[in-house]
Amino acid sequence: MSKAIGMVEYKTVSAGVVAADAMVKAADVEILQARTVCPGKYIAVIAGDLSAVRAAVDTAKNMHGKRFINSFVLGNPHESIFPAIRGTSKVEKIAALGIMETFDASSIIVAADEAAKTAVVDLVELRIANGMSGKSYLMLTGDVSAVEAAIDRATTAVADSGTYLDSSVIAHPDEQIQATIL
Repeated sequence: MSKAIGMVEYKTVSAGVVAADAMVKAADVEILQARTVCPGKYIAVIAGDLSAVRAAVDTAKNMHGKRFINSFVLGNPHESIFPAIRGTSKVEKIAALGIMETFDASSIIVAADEAAKTAVVDLVELRIANGMSGKSYLMLTGDVSAVEAAIDRATTAVADSGTYLDSSVIAHPDEQIQATIL
């Protein structure tokens, strides 16, 4: 059995809390985050064995149909996803900086996973729709070519869903910018 991550996103807090409760009752999963996000939406991010995460997300997807926004299940997510979500990434220096934004919460995690699996990069931060009117972003670092490849892949991963907003790569960010990020 492999480690997996899943997420559901709802338009209302009440629907989201009920769905999160149903998820942990349906399968042996751990809640990584369950909270409100801008603009008044609710997300639940879970981890566990792949079959348990699928069962939990499927349970939640079948609830509150009109209030459900989106979901995903990732089997074998890149190991850097977990500290980036929790805000505990240990990045000491930024070489090149890649930034990508999406319109929703769930697609940024999928994009981050694709980016981290594409090239040798470190995820610096995953901001999931907190204080950004529902938008989300990721920041990653590595060599310029690796960051460019990772951002290109992340963009492609979410392009079809219509949630991609913008992205940039800075070859060598100034030390003052680095200090605001680290």
